[in-house]
Amino acid sequence: MEEKTFKLIKDLTELQGISGNEGRVRQYLKEQMTPLVDEVNISGLGNIFGIKRSQDTSAPKLMLAAHMDEVGFMVSRITANGLLSVVPIGGWNPYSVSAQRYTLQTRKGDYVCISSSVAPHLLRGQDGAKSLKVEDILFDAGFESKEEALEYGVRPGDSIVPATETVYSANKKNIIAKAWDNRYGCAVMLETLEAVKDLGLASTLIAGATVQEEVGLRGVKGAVHEFQPDVFLAVDCSPANDSEGKKDEFGQLGEGFLLRVQDPGHITHKGMREYLLDTAETNDIPYQFFFSKGGTDAGAAHVMNAGVPSAVIGVAGRYIHGHQTLFRISDYEAAREMVKQIVTTFDRTTLETILQNS
Repeated sequence: MEEKTFKLIKDLTELQGISGNEGRVRQYLKEQMTPLVDEVNISGLGNIFGIKRSQDTSAPKLMLAAHMDEVGFMVSRITANGLLSVVPIGGWNPYSVSAQRYTLQTRKGDYVCISSSVAPHLLRGQDGAKSLKVEDILFDAGFESKEEALEYGVRPGDSIVPATETVYSANKKNIIAKAWDNRYGCAVMLETLEAVKDLGLASTLIAGATVQEEVGLRGVKGAVHEFQPDVFLAVDCSPANDSEGKKDEFGQLGEGFLLRVQDPGHITHKGMREYLLDTAETNDIPYQFFFSKGGTDAGAAHVMNAGVPSAVIGVAGRYIHGHQTLFRISDYEAAREMVKQIVTTFDRTTLETILQNS
């Protein structure tokens, strides 16, 4: 991997921004995106999209969307002795929350905090596997009292975000990072804009990132309504299921990008599916079919307006929605090449073919 790409991924994944508090990520995207597009649009809710207009005034509109938020926690209560109760923001396995380091983001600054390990004696006489909830875990920034926490600016609603460093694995084939869901999409989006900045496109490209995807696909709805795209492409991360070496499971590291076929909220438009398959095979881009138990922004986008043909270009990551995700560099590169090929070839004829093949 080029050092420039690794730095981009490191910058994005080490930024901290849970759903509803994505400002730091948005500011970074704005700085990187502005020189690459004709216009940058930031919505009232916080979505950010760059627009690269085609010279053809009748060109179709292609929307490329990542989401900038990550999973984390929100302070709900300060205890008398200065510890913090939280509610989860996004989906968490409760047993991956304890005994980890986090950043507590307050109006007066950022503080290190840690999550408590639930004392074994508190679980005696009950089935711990069934009873443990995120709400049972306290977060500790070292305050001695509720009053001291308040003095340091802590308030209900403050964000608590995993704190980790992005690094290579020993063999340099993988990267380990937090928030790959979905700073992956943000990285692909920015690298695609960089790749096409001096090209004339046969479509108007609307590329950016939404807010609050992890809490119900919220930001994308306003974005699709505002920009009225002809086609929507989500770029998002999904869970790998290859840890035990079973090759017939969906989500294998090293097998290429994920061509999502179905999830509980979205069946990929037939014409889009055929278009993606043809593009991947024509350009020898490795891919794997993917059926998912979780959704993406495409699930909301495809039923917006009068209906928008939508698809997802994904990558698999082990242990997503936690402190650390491990992903294969070659999968990222396959996804990036796939998105570039779509952006540089999509035109009116392509759109008509997609619609005829519904």
